[in-house]
This record gives sequence, structure tokens and C-alpha cells, in this order.
Amino acid sequence: MGRAEVQKALEKLVRTLDALSIPYAIIGAMALNEFGYQRMTVDVDVLLTADGLAAFKASALGRGYVEKFPGSRGVRDTEHDVAIDVVLAGAYPGDGHPKPVAFPDPGEAAERGTRVALLPLATLIELKLASGMSAPHRLKDLADVLELIRARGLSAELAADLNPYVREKYLELWRAAQVEERE
Repeated sequence: MGRAEVQKALEKLVRTLDALSIPYAIIGAMALNEFGYQRMTVDVDVLLTADGLAAFKASALGRGYVEKFPGSRGVRDTEHDVAIDVVLAGAYPGDGHPKPVAFPDPGEAAERGTRVALLPLATLIELKLASGMSAPHRLKDLADVLELIRARGLSAELAADLNPYVREKYLELWRAAQVEERE
């Protein structure tokens, strides 16, 4: 548990970003795991600013990391053979089109957890809801919120802390999470 190559790549990435003083937030399945919903993944998703990505690449490329392809945001940890997918602050989740929810600056929004820097749970939920609502190929993001509600026992009252754009979808998923599964 926690010793898979993707876990090792996460730990290496966090050490590298911390050593370079680059603000970041782990997002995606690795963040879900930190918040108590265990979901398998084969990559690491990280939120950076454009300047943070440039600083990371300037220092880390050729030193255990390579670009997925020339000029790409994403990199590969060559030691662990794990993809590192980079999302930039200011980008819009899901379809990429402007909406009331955007990826925040990790230097302002991220909170240091016991192992890594994460976005607050409500912010992660907003991003996942906005993604799943706007992009039919991202329905897993809605399922992730449903499973987070179950795993954390989240309340309907959390909706009040969410952007109005995603509030009703959260409540819809919260109601769905209250249904007992039959065996």
C-alpha cells in the first residue's frame, strides 16, 4: 500500500517542487486518495502556474523528467515511468471553455496536508463538478464526487460553500449517495 511506482513518483515530484519552492497542488485521483476516497491511478495530476511549470522544467528536465513530447505541459518521471499531468492555474475544467469555476493559483489556494499540498476539499469538488458537467467524456469526475460524498460522509450543507454554478449538481449527487446499495 502506497509503494506503487505512482506513489514513488508523487513523493519525488513533491520533493522536487518543495526544493525549488514552486507552489503546487496535487489534484486528480492522488488528491482523492488523500481525502479518503481510494481510487486507482497510473499518473500524477498537479496544478501549477505557468511560471511554476517553466521553473520546474528549467530545473528538472533531463534530471529524472522528460517532456511527454516537445513543448508539452506534461512530463514523465523517467525513474518510475509515470506520467505527470500538469494543469495550469486559470484554465477551465472539463471542456476548457470559460465558466464561473477555474483552476486557482496553487500559491494562494493550496493547503499543506500531512504529505502533500492539496486544494481545499470544497475547491476540488467544485472543479470536478464543473469538469463533469461541461465535458461528457469526464463523467468520472461526477462519479468521483459521488464517491467522495460517501467516503467522507459529506453533508448537503457543503453545497452552500460551493460556487452556485455547481451547487445543484452537488445536491443531486448528494441525494444519489444517500441511496443504500443492495447486495
